[in-house]
Amino acid sequence: MHVERLAIHDSVSAVFPPERLGEELSDLGVDVGVVGDDGVADCDAVVTFAHTDAFLDADLDWVHSIQAGYDRFPLSEFEGADIALTNSTGIHDTSVGEFAVGLMLSFARRLHTYVRAQEDREWEHPAWDEPFTLDGERLCVVGLGTLGRGIAERADALGMRVTGVRRSGDPVAGVEEVYTPDRLREAVGEAKFVALAVPLTDETEGLIGRAELDAMREDAYLLNVARGPVVVEDELVAALREGELAGAGLDVFETEPLPADSPLWDFEEVVVTPHRAAATRDYYRDIADLVRENVGAIRDGQELMNRVV
Repeated sequence: MHVERLAIHDSVSAVFPPERLGEELSDLGVDVGVVGDDGVADCDAVVTFAHTDAFLDADLDWVHSIQAGYDRFPLSEFEGADIALTNSTGIHDTSVGEFAVGLMLSFARRLHTYVRAQEDREWEHPAWDEPFTLDGERLCVVGLGTLGRGIAERADALGMRVTGVRRSGDPVAGVEEVYTPDRLREAVGEAKFVALAVPLTDETEGLIGRAELDAMREDAYLLNVARGPVVVEDELVAALREGELAGAGLDVFETEPLPADSPLWDFEEVVVTPHRAAATRDYYRDIADLVRENVGAIRDGQELMNRVV
């Protein structure tokens, strides 16, 4: 494996200007350029936001995804073509952790209702018993990898009682109790907030459906900063309509962009955000650090960091 020409695929413009990443990598010691599908064939490696079949048609050694999730990449085809795939896990703990806490604070302190009232130029108070504080409230984080630990750490700092679900069941700092997945319904049943932070896999697709939603408290909020298909969306809508949940903060959806006719737009206690939990103005710098480290690993004949296949 070698890297003499590194391409930045123009799909990264969905997150940041690809030229900014190119400038950040100008000291890398390899030829770095922004390309579309047509330019991939002349490269050894590509940094990308999205998969394209042009990667499989080219003679690439390595593809780096600027996302942590890799569910949209055809892993078996990458293996067959002997293309290494790396992802950007490990850099989202702060951004996603703050985002999830922001959603919880919005619901607790009623900030979303004030914004909507401001749009209508209305001076309104919520009912006296609607606002509450996060201090002492229980949060269950489903998935305690980088994202989940980022959420748990910040929630613990705010005085929340944090539990979590983790495949291994191993303890995590700041988390009072860690459940294994077979006890998922028990875990979510005790929480005011349930935050989803798992990758999308065959095991996690549809993880939260009617049975899990029924297990949650009627005054609970569901937060999804993972992947849309982790939740059975129709069943979430039904639970919200029937008053079986207090609300939801959703950054990801089964179909993105969220269709205009989705009922999720219309619930007063649902906050919809456009898959931007991880977004920060310095994101391209974080990606550059990962790319730089792996280019160095290739030069030194070492294993790639965050290698998926």
